[in-house]
Amino acid sequence: MNITTINNTCETEKSPNPGWCPSLWDKLLCWKTSKPGVLVYQACFNELNGMKYDTSQNASRYCKSDGVWDEHSDYMHCRPLETNNPMYPDPSVVYTSYFYYGGYTISLVALVAAVSIFVYFKDLRCLRNTIHTNLMCTYILSDFTWILTSTLQEWLADSNSACVLLTFSLHYFVLTNFFWMFVEGLYLYILVVETFTRENIKLRVYMFIGWGIPLIIMIIWSIAKIITSLETEDQERNDSCAWMAPHPVNDWIYQGPAILVLIVNLIFLSKIMWVLITKLRSANSAETQQYRKASKALLVLIPLLGVTYILTMVGPTESGTYANYYSYGRATLLSMQGFMVAIFYCFVNSEVKNTFKHHFLRWNDARNLRTSGSRRFTYSKDWSPNTRSDSVRPSVHITDEKTAGGA
Repeated sequence: MNITTINNTCETEKSPNPGWCPSLWDKLLCWKTSKPGVLVYQACFNELNGMKYDTSQNASRYCKSDGVWDEHSDYMHCRPLETNNPMYPDPSVVYTSYFYYGGYTISLVALVAAVSIFVYFKDLRCLRNTIHTNLMCTYILSDFTWILTSTLQEWLADSNSACVLLTFSLHYFVLTNFFWMFVEGLYLYILVVETFTRENIKLRVYMFIGWGIPLIIMIIWSIAKIITSLETEDQERNDSCAWMAPHPVNDWIYQGPAILVLIVNLIFLSKIMWVLITKLRSANSAETQQYRKASKALLVLIPLLGVTYILTMVGPTESGTYANYYSYGRATLLSMQGFMVAIFYCFVNSEVKNTFKHHFLRWNDARNLRTSGSRRFTYSKDWSPNTRSDSVRPSVHITDEKTAGGA
């Protein structure tokens, strides 16, 4: 039955009783006659503008007590079956964003606490912990930028300059994650394998590797993006930010170095573990134990970064249950990376725990000294504070007077 037939049917139907709401065609559904004071329900339309709708849901319209229909029908529950409608997003996409928001928030709290510990305690200030702090700062910046970009996504569609700035910042901070992880591996490799002396590489060199090289790479990527945008000015979505859209060629400008960094770090890690296993097996010094713990931390974090980065590039392309589970798992791994870094490099670090213990003991000793050095007070009947020696004097004085009177 087409729309014209439905419309004619609604017009020919008459109300069986006076005072009832007559048949009404609202250009979407036919509302049949109904008694007054009733909220009428019926199944949603099955198609609109070439888009299929969920007919298992109901639309509603209220018949007033005076026998007149309400002005509008309620179609809030009539939703399209397609998941690419921006008004009604796929629930799996919404749940995935919740995983990202939750993981990034947990990571931010843990990372800020860890950085505060390294900055506050002077005992922890050394080159190794400075490298850890810079790595954590990259996670703080990348996690915060992601949350900011995701929250302001609708506004960024109307502000091209802000979209370019945030997109550039997000890719840059993510890339610095990998290069500071490379610095972690390089520093540990020099420290354990001793291919070079420790003095050959200063902090400023590490800073250039961690912050400078990613900036150079991102500038090259930006130039390629600008050229690509000029070549595709006739694209369909001129109102959106083209920098957010993935590009199969340009994106390899920063993805390639990230993968290369992971491969080099795996080589570093294999040589470090070989040295620790073969040459330092019998050594039990504190320094050797520290190398082993640092290597274990790197052993956990490097594969974690590699797996999650590969998961962002390769995954199920068709929607379904397995694709949803994959999306949830990927969101959890990516968003919790900063939390894992804070755990392994700070909270379970024996050096940090010993520093906390040392400062607690010093604080406790200082408090005990202040307590033992204070004078203890007693109170007389009129609640005036007196020392213990002062409270004894009145009784002695009275005793003396009685003795003198008796004499």
